[in-house]
Amino acid sequence: MFDHVEKLKEFIRHRSISTDSTQREGMKGAQEFVSNLLSSLGFKVEVVATDRHPIVFAQRGGDKSWPHVLIYGHYDVQPADPLELWKTPAFEPTIIGNRIFGRGAADNKGPLLTNIAAVAKLLEENPQLPLRITFLVEGEEEMGSPSFPKFLERYADKLREADFVFLSDTALPNPDQVVLTCGLRGLTLFDVHVTGAKGDLHSGLHGGVLRNPIQALAEILATLHTPEGKVNVPGFYDDVREVHPWEREELRKLGADEKAYAEFLGIDSFYPTPGFSPFESARFQPTLEINGIGGGYQGEGTKTVIPSKAFAKLSCRLVPNQQPDRVKELVIAAIRARTPSGVKLTFVDQHKGDPYAVVPPDRSNTPRDQSPVLARAFRAADKAVTEVWGRPPLYLREGGSVPIIADIKRVTGLDSVMFGLFLPEDNLHAPNESFNLDVMKKGIETTRRMLADLARR
Repeated sequence: MFDHVEKLKEFIRHRSISTDSTQREGMKGAQEFVSNLLSSLGFKVEVVATDRHPIVFAQRGGDKSWPHVLIYGHYDVQPADPLELWKTPAFEPTIIGNRIFGRGAADNKGPLLTNIAAVAKLLEENPQLPLRITFLVEGEEEMGSPSFPKFLERYADKLREADFVFLSDTALPNPDQVVLTCGLRGLTLFDVHVTGAKGDLHSGLHGGVLRNPIQALAEILATLHTPEGKVNVPGFYDDVREVHPWEREELRKLGADEKAYAEFLGIDSFYPTPGFSPFESARFQPTLEINGIGGGYQGEGTKTVIPSKAFAKLSCRLVPNQQPDRVKELVIAAIRARTPSGVKLTFVDQHKGDPYAVVPPDRSNTPRDQSPVLARAFRAADKAVTEVWGRPPLYLREGGSVPIIADIKRVTGLDSVMFGLFLPEDNLHAPNESFNLDVMKKGIETTRRMLADLARR
C-alpha cells in the first residue's frame, strides 16, 4: 500500500489548470499520475482523447454478477491567482498541523486520492474481491466539462454496465459530521452586453444627450430581485420541486448556527429567499446572481467619458425539476422587457448544467423501482460512516453544482452516492486551499468498509 500523503504531494505538484493553455505539461503530468497509479493497482487503463484534455477510464473486471461501482473524480484544478495571497507556494504542497496546503488539495485531488487509496487497501487485503470497479477521471471539470457529453454518448454502453456512481466532490459541514449529498443545484450562465453610441463620448460635450449604457444596465439589474430577496422574473419558481419533510428534518439535525455562519462569511445580515433560512435557501432554492459587471474607464484617476458599452455576467443556480434553457429564456425575456430605449442588447451563452437529486432508500419519496444495488450502497455507506466517524451521516442537498452527475443520469440512468470530504475552511477555488488529513484518513477507511460490505452482497 502506497503512502497516501506522499502521493497527494506528488499529485498537487502538477500544475493541472485546465483553462490555462500554458499549463499543458501540468495537465499531462496529472493525467499520467492518475493513469500510472491505477495501472499499478491492476486496472486496465484507457486514456481517452478529447478535443482538449483526456479522460482516464480504468476498469477492474470480473464476474457479471458482481456489483459494479463507477468512481468519478477530476484531475484538473482552478487557477491559483492571486498568487500574492498564498501563504505557501500554490503548487508546492506544505503540511501545517493536520492540513496539506496547495491548489487542488481539496478540489479534487485529495478526495479522489482518498478513494483510490481505499480501493488500493481493499485489493491488497483481498485481491479476489468480488466487486467490479471502474474509475472515470476527467480533466475538464473546472471548465464546465465540455468534452464530457461526447464521451458519455460514446461510452454509454460501457457505463451502463455499472450499478451506481460513487464520488467525493461534495462538502462536509464540519470535520465530525459526514453528509451523503442527495442533491446538487444545476446552473445556467450567460453574459448580457448593453451598447449605446458607436464609440465612447466626451461626457461634457455629449452628457445629457443620450442614455449611458452603464446606467441602463444598472437599471435592468436592479429589477431582477425584489427588496425581500426573491428573484423577480415571471415563471422563475414555477418548476421548483417541493421540499419533503424528511429533508427539512435532516437539515435540522445539522444544528447549524446562523451567527457562526455569518461570522464565517464576514457579514452582519443574511438575504435568503423569503420563507427559508439561510441554510434552507442555499440547498432548496434557486438563485440569480450577478457575478461580474463592467464598462467604461477602469484605470487610475478619472476619464470623463460616456462609455459605449457595458456588460454583466449572470448565473442561475437551479434546483430539481428546473431546466437550464427554460430558466435562461425567462431571465432574458425579463431583461428585454425592462431594457430602456436608446440602447441595444446582446447575450453570450456560457455553460450550463442540469440539477440532480437522488432519494436514499426507506424514505417517503423513494422510487419504487430504485436499483437494489444502489440501495445497498447507501446502506453500506451509512454503516461505514457510523462505524468510522462515530455518528450516522446526514442526507442533504448541496448548493453547489457538479453538472456531469446529472449528465450521467440522463444518458445512462445511473444514480450517485456522493460522499463529501472537503470542508468550508478548505478554501476551494481561493488562495490557501487545503485538505484536512484527518478527514482523508477517515475517508479512506470509510470507503474501504463501504466497498467491502457491498462486495459481500
